[in-house]
Amino acid sequence: MRISCLFFLLLSISASAQPTPKVVFVIADGIPADVMERLQPPAIRQIIQTGKYSRAYVGGVKGTYKETPTISAPGYNNLLTGVWGNKHNVWNNDNQHPNYNYPSIFRLVKSQKRPLTSAVFSTWLDNRTVLLGEGLPQTGNLAIDYMFDGYEKDTVRFPHDRAAKYIHLIDETVIRAADSVIRLKAPDLSWIYLEYTDDIGHRKGTGSAQDSAIGLLDRQMAKIASAISYREQNFNEKWLLVMTTDHGRDSISGHNHGGQSNRERTTWIVLNKPVTNAYWASGAPGIVDILPSIANFLQIELPDSTKYELDGTPFIGNVSITDAKIERSGDDFTVRWKSLQPSEKVKLSIAYTNGKKEGKTDVYYPVGTVKSGNGQYVLKIPGLAAKPFFKVVVEGRHNTLNAWYLNK
Repeated sequence: MRISCLFFLLLSISASAQPTPKVVFVIADGIPADVMERLQPPAIRQIIQTGKYSRAYVGGVKGTYKETPTISAPGYNNLLTGVWGNKHNVWNNDNQHPNYNYPSIFRLVKSQKRPLTSAVFSTWLDNRTVLLGEGLPQTGNLAIDYMFDGYEKDTVRFPHDRAAKYIHLIDETVIRAADSVIRLKAPDLSWIYLEYTDDIGHRKGTGSAQDSAIGLLDRQMAKIASAISYREQNFNEKWLLVMTTDHGRDSISGHNHGGQSNRERTTWIVLNKPVTNAYWASGAPGIVDILPSIANFLQIELPDSTKYELDGTPFIGNVSITDAKIERSGDDFTVRWKSLQPSEKVKLSIAYTNGKKEGKTDVYYPVGTVKSGNGQYVLKIPGLAAKPFFKVVVEGRHNTLNAWYLNK
């Protein structure tokens, strides 16, 4: 009896000794991958040396229903919701109408049974009030525990100058707040948004001015890395830092963005830990992959209604399948995917409505089960070619994919 009790006591102590996972993600606005790779800023390079770097992409899947402008607010919302513009409904920086039926990572964190805290440190107020919809009934009155933003409205403290140096001063204020809150409060999920690199890009294009702005960013990231190191050295915590950008820039001057050129679509992701999986190694991840990766790191439980709509594939944790799509040939439809676990089985289901868009529940009908390594499944459903719309879910053991078909 004593041995049995001792055994369970040791198990309990072992479980409690597991470090608590925490995540900070940073969006540094408007930095093309080629510029980041040319400069190799020292603090960011040091983060990469203990972690990972990859080129990534934004803009959805070009020429398909997933195509999304390479503009800031759509880019932020791609990350926040793990879906492309056809779902989250943010197409530009003005007159935004987010579809809150696709929950943000902040809402998913707050929906967990265990209490988790969150923070937003931002040089743009709309990130919290509009994109996240903090306090709105449509988001279940989402509450952010620590918020430091809205400074761009304070023209007394930050008078707006033509060179936009006030944006850098706001970025600095945001970083000081993040540094302090991370060290003292250690939120479970934090978002840091920094704008100056994009403002300089618009004003000066690609060149020495933007290079200098990235140098300032690098020093800011050194502070965040130091705060994370402090927490890990003094507390039983494991911190993931995810750093990325929302879009590249045009290849002519670097002043602009918004289109689907390779340079506008090509971005990057930096991680402070080598926690990636086979999907990361297989090619450039997308910005929508960050949400499910954060969820895996934080051990967040996602409801099926979210899993069935995510456009991202986790690059952290176990993963079974990637890149689902539907191909039509005459009246025949084939669902294809890439298998990372060929011996597993996948289950396919189909829905003929898109109720999720309106906050309704879609009814999925089982189609079949097949070995994942087959990489495809032919839909043999009478009258399918006459359907104006349908969506297919492919469920693997470790992750779920979806693909739409719109009859043009």
